[in-house]
Amino acid sequence: MKIESALIIGSGTMGRGIAQVAATAGLVTYVHDVNAEQVKKALAEIEKSLGKLVEKGKLPADTAASAKANLKTVGSLDEINWPKVGIVIEAIYENFDAKVSLYKQVHDKLPAGAILASNTSSISITKLAAATNRPAQFIGMHFFNPVPLMTLVEVIRGLQTDDATVSAVEALAKQMGKNPLRCHDMPGFVSNRVLMPMINEAAFALMEGVADAPTIDEIMKQGCNFPMGPLTLADFIGVDVCLNILEVLHKDLGDPKFRPCPLLRKMVDAGWLGRKSGRGFHQY
Repeated sequence: MKIESALIIGSGTMGRGIAQVAATAGLVTYVHDVNAEQVKKALAEIEKSLGKLVEKGKLPADTAASAKANLKTVGSLDEINWPKVGIVIEAIYENFDAKVSLYKQVHDKLPAGAILASNTSSISITKLAAATNRPAQFIGMHFFNPVPLMTLVEVIRGLQTDDATVSAVEALAKQMGKNPLRCHDMPGFVSNRVLMPMINEAAFALMEGVADAPTIDEIMKQGCNFPMGPLTLADFIGVDVCLNILEVLHKDLGDPKFRPCPLLRKMVDAGWLGRKSGRGFHQY
């Protein structure tokens, strides 16, 4: 099944990035968010991002113009031409109940063969799929930030996901210029199961006074050849997002090695969420 139209729900950092690559790939791309102002901001950010890519010679001007024409922001789900939608990609915050509530608003509107995909970074695809009316057409598409630049998409197959859905999503990811890599439906998948314990341990090292944040980051950059240190990366991802993922890993795997560092909780309580709040492990 060739997908020609997509609905992206959620217009935060990840949602607008996914919308940008979908529109650039030639899909008619609807962008919806319960926050109307957020959608307007997302559209402006996408246009700014496309402009930068053109300036740097990484995207032809006519392709950027076509992408802008493909983007359609919608304040209400009733504004969408549902029979034409081949896939819905959900990119809202990491909360199981919120995601399920959203799926119930859209799955009855979709054509029979349309796919429901989640950009979740840690929640069980099998469990999410079971809460919909199309578990065979439900799948995980985990993009990475910044979406227009990062090529990887983790493709997560739930227990119920059928072969046609996997094939269609992999083809779509390639059309978007991404490299789809499959992994099994386990908490955190591959990327966050490996990454989050490292960020968590860096937070413990800071809390215990092993070194300050700049030193921890610099040691990991120079010693492990990382492009950025783990605490800087946590600020980039969002300290609150890191905490949410660690809580899912800790709860679902039941292993104490995933216990979130108390410092992460304190920082979230203080509103020190990283780049998006102006302060996290570092100040911005």
